[in-house]
Amino acid sequence: MSHCVRPRRLIVLCCAALALAGSAGPGLAQAPQQPAGQQGAAQPKPAAKPPAPQPAAQPLKDPVVAIVNGQPIRLSELEVAQQSLPQQYRNMPLQAVFPALLDRIIDSKLVVQEGKKNKVNEDPAFKRRMVFVEDQVLQDFWIQREIARLVTAEKLQKRYEERLKAIPSEDEVRARHILVSTEDEAKALIADLKKGAAFDKLAKEKSTDKASGAEGGDLGWFKKSDMVKEFADAAFNLKKGELSDSPVKTQFGFHVIKVDDRRQSPPPAFEEMADQLRDELAREAVTGQLDLMRSNAKIEKFAMDGSKPDAPAAKPAAPAAAPARPANAPPAPAAPK
Repeated sequence: MSHCVRPRRLIVLCCAALALAGSAGPGLAQAPQQPAGQQGAAQPKPAAKPPAPQPAAQPLKDPVVAIVNGQPIRLSELEVAQQSLPQQYRNMPLQAVFPALLDRIIDSKLVVQEGKKNKVNEDPAFKRRMVFVEDQVLQDFWIQREIARLVTAEKLQKRYEERLKAIPSEDEVRARHILVSTEDEAKALIADLKKGAAFDKLAKEKSTDKASGAEGGDLGWFKKSDMVKEFADAAFNLKKGELSDSPVKTQFGFHVIKVDDRRQSPPPAFEEMADQLRDELAREAVTGQLDLMRSNAKIEKFAMDGSKPDAPAAKPAAPAAAPARPANAPPAPAAPK
């Protein structure tokens, strides 16, 4: 540190110390008297106060995430751009698509800057396109707002309850199977099972269907239409707890089947049908609003060249029917030969 800076720093420190002393309470303004034998001894320094904790810096709500030739790109631009991506990317967290989406917007900014430099935005064709794009965006916003206004939770629940009445209940079974290549293998398994062998143990050891075999042969709940005909017929002919007496042959091999339980199929949960029902109600709501607007609007259509379409030619009037002859009228003269 230079000699000219050091005295200044000492002065500043001394002033700060005096200010602290002056701001102390009256009991601390004057140092206590020291015993006679200790006068002149070094005074103990009071412990320094710990610095007050500073509030953590709050993250910006819309931070700048890139700068392209002096033009900032904010996080909100990426949020808007994500909504133009395919559905599977729209539902992902923004951080999952952030790097690729940021590069896409950077490229877009570069092209836009170059376009403005070349005055592309002054081209009449560009201006017509912008009017069309603005109309499309406005249309999308209107549709989404109408859907939010008209497609309510109450309407969804009502449609769900109506749909359940139209869905018939079906028989379901929960069954296990062991699949093997030959009929003799299947017969041997049936014999072992009748002697008391554990079905799940044999399924894990012997079944060529490794997926269900790992679960002890369990296939879960299924309807008759879910399985190939031969398998379904055999499974649905068994009662709860019954084992097939003979192997069941299908295109996959030979099955040993055991039915664990039977039931009527439960109705689909609301969550399973919510998206489909919401789409139906949204289409109905928008179509209804469009029909209403059309009925209240004056609409004229023209031909491709802008001319009025020709009025359809009037159909020629049907010839008047000949008057009926009286019953006592003389016969008409025969035509000359």
